[in-house]
Amino acid sequence: MNIEGEADSWDFGVGAGFYLNATQEKWKNWQMYDYVVKELPAVLKENFPQLDTSRASISGHSMGGHGALTIYLKNLDKYKSVSAFAPVANPINCPWGQKAFTNYLGENKAAWEEYDASILVSKYTNVSATILIDQGDADKFLSEQLQPQKFDEACRNSKVPLLLRMQPDHVRMDFASVGT
Repeated sequence: MNIEGEADSWDFGVGAGFYLNATQEKWKNWQMYDYVVKELPAVLKENFPQLDTSRASISGHSMGGHGALTIYLKNLDKYKSVSAFAPVANPINCPWGQKAFTNYLGENKAAWEEYDASILVSKYTNVSATILIDQGDADKFLSEQLQPQKFDEACRNSKVPLLLRMQPDHVRMDFASVGT
């Protein structure tokens, strides 16, 4: 889109869109939530009619894991399951999320809550499948940025089924070796 600053940092812009619909003027065309939930499924259905979209699941890694969790929770009728690998699980309370949300959504904290899985899980509790999070316990971003324990606590408080698998001696980029 050639927006000034979109490629300046790996944790923002083209490196991390956070699968939300931006509301700030500079980023207003970044509508990644709508792209994943509406546009992409329509394109897939049109080009691959053999796909059974009634059996869709969603997954993602890191920032994409954040997106998978929030999109799943807000669209329980569209997805049968969700798997997230080292997700940013509580972006309101981490530097990556705060940077992204401030730039994409502005200062309105209520807007931020609409894209934080640890908040959303208390609003969307009709979860039929166990949510899976795979996380390496040697991840240098575990406590400051990813915070799966906050999502775990929110799930327990809301009685939403979660399988949080902590993988010994794994880091963020080891997700392919742990499997599901």
